[in-house]
Amino acid sequence: MLIKCYGAAPYGIDAVIVTIEVHAVPGFEFTLVGLPDNAVKESHERIIAALTVNGYSKPRHTLTINMAPADIKKEGASYDLPLAIGILAAEEEVKTQLLEQYLIMGELSLDGSLQPIQGVLPIALAAKKAGFKGVILPAGNAREAAVVEGLNVFGLSHLREVVHFLNGTQTFAATQVDTAAEFQMHAFSADLDFSDVRGQENVRRAMEVAAAGGHNMLMIGPPGAGKSMMAKRMSSILPPLTLDEALETTKIYSVAGMMSRRKEQNGMTSALIVQRPFRSPHHTITDVALVGGGSNPQPGEISLSHNGVLFLDELPEYKRSALEVMRQPLEDRHICITRAKVRVDYPAGFMLVAAMNPCPCGHYGENNPAHPCTCTPAQIHRYMSRISGPLLDRIDIQCDIQPVPYSTLKETTPSESSATIRERVIQARTLQQQRFAEYNKNAKTPIHCNAQMTPKLVRTYCALDAAGDKLLAYSIDKLGLSARAYDRILKVARTIADLAGSENICSTHLMEAISYRNLDRSDWL
Repeated sequence: MLIKCYGAAPYGIDAVIVTIEVHAVPGFEFTLVGLPDNAVKESHERIIAALTVNGYSKPRHTLTINMAPADIKKEGASYDLPLAIGILAAEEEVKTQLLEQYLIMGELSLDGSLQPIQGVLPIALAAKKAGFKGVILPAGNAREAAVVEGLNVFGLSHLREVVHFLNGTQTFAATQVDTAAEFQMHAFSADLDFSDVRGQENVRRAMEVAAAGGHNMLMIGPPGAGKSMMAKRMSSILPPLTLDEALETTKIYSVAGMMSRRKEQNGMTSALIVQRPFRSPHHTITDVALVGGGSNPQPGEISLSHNGVLFLDELPEYKRSALEVMRQPLEDRHICITRAKVRVDYPAGFMLVAAMNPCPCGHYGENNPAHPCTCTPAQIHRYMSRISGPLLDRIDIQCDIQPVPYSTLKETTPSESSATIRERVIQARTLQQQRFAEYNKNAKTPIHCNAQMTPKLVRTYCALDAAGDKLLAYSIDKLGLSARAYDRILKVARTIADLAGSENICSTHLMEAISYRNLDRSDWL
């Protein structure tokens, strides 16, 4: 007897359908082939225990199970349930009529209960694409899969329930999620708000420009000036995620196994990530944890920040190697991880926001006699040199920040709210979407904001008049700005013009953009 049932293998942020073929002949042996890892091979013991505990007889045949395609490695305990169902079908305890209509995945406990698994959203999307009627999953994963429209998702809690469902002896309701309603409910909610920030108008303006154009940003200032406080509010002024962006972001968190741990206010498992991610890893993070990888490649912090913000506080304290591996993802917006037997691509379209002190003691340039800087020029130079030129080249906005005086701190009048700033950011982003709409029709990698413009697009949309050209030439030649700052200045100037609703880049826009290149000035130290 030959039985077929179906599962799926997550591969990057997508999934590949896996056909589980069970061949039963008289005898008492068990063979599992198809490139399973140790966790899949160990499923035999879990399955036998679960079957025995729940009153099902042990297999009475020699079973040969093939997991096709055989060239893709099958990893983890998520194949327990389809393997158990295949074995029960071969033993004629489960009817086979529905096996071709449903994709089945789940981890079995020894008592037969189903445990949540990773990568459910890519699995559900692959099931819909392959034409399955629905999927059978652990109850803890049901809402995550139910965001895929046109797919019946049955979240069950026990092996017995799956058997009853397939045999038609018990009916279950499919899990329903109103994706649009859930998306709209949470899209504009934010825990932190810029109305809490006192003073720092120049930095607030720089952050608004960064958000409007998707520009990477570096804040330099003494301890306690508010760098971290403002960085944590960056997500609150970014445009809300589109539904496509939300699905793409959710796929990454699903593959990383982080969706089942996300709880909504009502205690239910979150079905969709609707707010832009904000990730703030500690400076002791390893290269692999930052960019992703491992023997079983998993998304790193740069991928978990996709469509959101990656905040690196105390930037010079990060390992040089960890910072350098970000250079390619910052440019290409994806990371390719290659191992001996696997190659996966993870998206990494994040916005980098970094903060640092200007020197080892932190008080260089601070206008406060109570905290004089004790560092020598050599120490300051050595400290700044921990950040390489190529990495700084990818940071569009470099902003100095000074402590807020007490008279400003004690003010009770709320500052401008994040919602007000975000409205201006959304208007600027709308102009950019209209500008790049024609280009994106045939582009392999669509452009969503000014920071992503190619050199050709910079020449097309960042043209300067004679006065602007003269001003930029003077800035580069006389103020000691580096040549690498040229494109970055034009991109930022284009964003400032968009915020002003101007079709052309004026001298005032260009002057503001030049002021954001502090570290490129030869006299900065």
